[in-house]
Amino acid sequence: MAGERVKIGIVAPASRLDPAIAEKLAALAAARYPDRPPDLVFSPQCFLSAGHFAGDDDLRARAFIDMANDPSVDALWFGRGGYGSCRLVEKLPEALQPAARRKTYLGYSDAGTLLAALHRQGFPFLAHGPMPSDLRRPGGETAVARALDFLVLGADTGLEPSLAPGTAAAAFNLTILCHLLGTPIEPRLDGHVLMIEEVDEAMYRIDRCLFHLTGNPAIRKVAGIRLGRCAPIPDNIPDFGATEEQITRRWCESSGIPYLGRADIGHDIDNKIVPFGGWVTTAFR
Repeated sequence: MAGERVKIGIVAPASRLDPAIAEKLAALAAARYPDRPPDLVFSPQCFLSAGHFAGDDDLRARAFIDMANDPSVDALWFGRGGYGSCRLVEKLPEALQPAARRKTYLGYSDAGTLLAALHRQGFPFLAHGPMPSDLRRPGGETAVARALDFLVLGADTGLEPSLAPGTAAAAFNLTILCHLLGTPIEPRLDGHVLMIEEVDEAMYRIDRCLFHLTGNPAIRKVAGIRLGRCAPIPDNIPDFGATEEQITRRWCESSGIPYLGRADIGHDIDNKIVPFGGWVTTAFR
């Protein structure tokens, strides 16, 4: 795409995005790429409110579908997480056109639901990584700049360090992934290194999710599990008596899934990028 501006479409399939984020993102991108800033296109739907959601289900689905099908858009960036993506997935399979398969999709947290749905359909360019809403965090510019370099430059400097060419990987929030198991969009992760992270869940809930995850027959076909950050963790009363890593090792051992160590992902500004499958660099054509 030499000589052209990368066009990035931004949608909010779950919760509403603060309009101030759009201004901050535009300023960050202009300062980072003064010679050729990306064309950032926010769907107006991002800033709507319908109860908990950024617009009703039909409106959020249509915004996603329209942006995905737009051949002029190089990448689709999920603006934030929250909750609501699962309410859209049944509308997608028949609505997405060939142009949707040619773009990059980036997000994490609740957006993992849509990444799973697209992965199930064989979309090749999917990645877990920072979103514009990370600008709300102290120091969030670092995370968002990492994602911008990935989308705009195809940079691999922000990738999770354990990734290796030729080794398939995927990353999810633990609770989100557990809720996908047994549904029509359960991702096919055979042979993948599965990276998981969690936020704001008590230790007993992490333990219960890992029981469910590692007990799933399909998940037992992964190449191994890496544990990202699980923070903050609310106090467990009484104290649970084990750390998140001890819990993960326990369930991996009992299920026969290799435990591969830690992953540099989480709900924080250090969250690294994990392309799904064996794809480890962005390649706009």
